[in-house]
Amino acid sequence: MSEAIIVALITGLCAVVSQIIISATSTKELYSKLDEQSKLADERIKGDLAVIRTELNELRKTVEKHNTVIERTYQVEQELKVQDEKIKVVNKRLADLESKA
Repeated sequence: MSEAIIVALITGLCAVVSQIIISATSTKELYSKLDEQSKLADERIKGDLAVIRTELNELRKTVEKHNTVIERTYQVEQELKVQDEKIKVVNKRLADLESKA
């Protein structure tokens, strides 16, 4: 082989090796940055989940209070129906007594 070919092959091999080293280094840096960003995103998500859990618990308490009010309102409405019937009976008796007198 001629000397020029050997020099060209060594130069080409050195260029390929240097590109592999550069690529490996930049890949490590990229993975490092991605890991950092992933950790930050995980922390943000954990914080958001904590807020959501708190708000969900508050909402659950509000719904329980609302349901209690609805149940009590239903009971009051049933009692009002009974009282209305009693008033009608009393009015009927008064009307009967007034008509007899």
